[in-house]
Amino acid sequence: MADSLLLSKRAPSRSTWLRARKARPHLILSYRPRRRLGRLRWRGRRRFRRRLLQAQAAGADWREGGCLVSRAAAPRRPKTAAPSPRPAEDPAPSCSTILPIPPVRSAGSGRAVLLLPLGQGFTFSGICRVTCLYGQVQVFGFTISQGQPAQNVFSAYTHSRLTINAVHYPVHEKSKKEMKREARSLLRSYLNQDDRYCLMKNFSPLCSILLLERLKTSTVNFIISHPGLSYVFVQEIPTFQINSEYFALKSVGIRRERKKNGLRLTESAFSVMEELVSISCEEADGCPVILVCGSQDIGKSTFIRYLINQLLNSISCIDYLECDLGQTEFTPPGCISLLNVTEPVLGPPFTHQRTPQKMVYYGKPSCKNNFENYIEIIKYVFSSYKRESPLIVNTMGWVADQGLLLLIDLIRLLSPSHVVQFSSDRGRYMPDLSPSYVDDMDGLYTKSTSRVRNRGFHLAEFADNLEFADEEKENPVLFTGYKLMSVKSEFVSGKTPRNRESHNKVLRELAVLSYLGQLQPPVPKPLCPLHGLTPYQVPFNAVALRIIHADVAPTHILYAVNASWVGLCKILDDVRGYASGPILLAQTPICDCLGFGICRGIDMEKRLYHILTPVPPEELRNVNCLLVGTISIPQCVLKSQRGLEGTIPYITTDYNFKLPGASEKIGAREIEETRKEKVHPKPKFYRKTN
Repeated sequence: MADSLLLSKRAPSRSTWLRARKARPHLILSYRPRRRLGRLRWRGRRRFRRRLLQAQAAGADWREGGCLVSRAAAPRRPKTAAPSPRPAEDPAPSCSTILPIPPVRSAGSGRAVLLLPLGQGFTFSGICRVTCLYGQVQVFGFTISQGQPAQNVFSAYTHSRLTINAVHYPVHEKSKKEMKREARSLLRSYLNQDDRYCLMKNFSPLCSILLLERLKTSTVNFIISHPGLSYVFVQEIPTFQINSEYFALKSVGIRRERKKNGLRLTESAFSVMEELVSISCEEADGCPVILVCGSQDIGKSTFIRYLINQLLNSISCIDYLECDLGQTEFTPPGCISLLNVTEPVLGPPFTHQRTPQKMVYYGKPSCKNNFENYIEIIKYVFSSYKRESPLIVNTMGWVADQGLLLLIDLIRLLSPSHVVQFSSDRGRYMPDLSPSYVDDMDGLYTKSTSRVRNRGFHLAEFADNLEFADEEKENPVLFTGYKLMSVKSEFVSGKTPRNRESHNKVLRELAVLSYLGQLQPPVPKPLCPLHGLTPYQVPFNAVALRIIHADVAPTHILYAVNASWVGLCKILDDVRGYASGPILLAQTPICDCLGFGICRGIDMEKRLYHILTPVPPEELRNVNCLLVGTISIPQCVLKSQRGLEGTIPYITTDYNFKLPGASEKIGAREIEETRKEKVHPKPKFYRKTN
């Protein structure tokens, strides 16, 4: 679930510019700032005065014209503030110290050094590359130690801000002098003598030193290149705290955030997580199957990411089964997938799109009105689980009415060893899913244990399609007792019943854009617009077509496929041998999905599909089916591509919404006020392949 936070408003305050001058006589205001201060209401004057004092304390002057000019930006060398004296009994500084790297390469080298005392944290927003030079830190549950590879960290504005915490690490009976000597030697490659001296004055035992570097990836650059999405990673928020720390962090591409904006987990969540990590590391208990459930916007996905990172500190890999169609973690939306996770997840889902071990394209962000197909797909994907590592199962946030009965079916099907149930005072009521409760309740497709016992048969008909390992076929475990673990969530979400659907849609579009970002050349090459990329040519008789979410007449099937998000799938049937196409499927198959692409155009003369996809050619040879669902291409891809001139293909202002199937309620494409999507047989600006 998305875990964005609401920014709190500033508290009201009062003062006058005259009182500000009396409090600090040396703070001189020119005519224009005084005139501006006079127009402020009494609630904003004290806030304005506080900003002026902060600016002056940071080494900035208020000049004519009402702008801040930092002394650090002047030609003379900036002065380094001496650390405040500390009492002898508390040698550790109370806050973190950040020093910019001197211009060894250039003034804007995009690197900074961060000193974190033990127990202190640094909450930030933005993206950066984190290297632990000395000590040990923890980010989102994952521990980064000295000598380990650098990690890419994404603290986006769509979710809670991440915090880098300094944690305890073994010192092997080293004295403080030896630790300082070792840390000073490590800093010689990054800081000059003066900055090293200033940083080491704040050094205390068990401090951690980090190197923060600017991070640039083709996926991130592709996302922020679209209008309205640049705020996702970096926001230009006016600030008056202009000092050396501000410029150092700005060169890296991050900014310091308040601690209250950071990620917060409850004590019950940490205790459950600690127990799960301990159980997963014990070989005697085998590989646990952990199912996480609860209502929407309660923090399930955040808990799972944190748990994955905690497990990766002790074991090498974790299996992950995605059963949430709307907010998928590692794939574009509308998929049920099984992945083997070996690297930490240090950001929102759209920052770590990965190739699953097995994936099926369901085609819709919700399974309503088609529960049976949803259950059959989960059976098919779950059959690939080899039981060689712990499995984490993510479920939907729909836990009312039929959603609760469907969850009971999943528990019986997957037979988890632990069920983590989230509850909140603000969320929808959900009964405790204890083993006895699940035994006595009927699901959508399964009966309670008492009814099964009375009828004299068991759940064999429900597990006929399950494929277990050879040693487990004789005695398959359908449903056994599990341990229920309750987590009391105090998660604060920025979603409301009014904006929940639009917020979730933005996150789904970000996942699609992140997947399309794989088409871009690696950094530092410039971005290439999608209409400038060469697509693959696919003959009509080489692939079969199926529209998942609606019944489309055969004469209109190509109109529905053109300019659509398509799943590239592999079916067992042989579609070769047809003289011409297109080849249409009567039913939606349950088959492997190898990736996704955009049907960029259709050549009716040569009977070819033009498919744009990042799937490698060796995998594309196995594709023989195209599935089209309600997951659509983000409108920014159609309207905001660079280099377009004249009429934009697939966009029109003349569209009749009275036609059957033309409303937003049936399709998944968003309707705006003036510009609407329209399918054309063949766009003029697209370049055909040779």
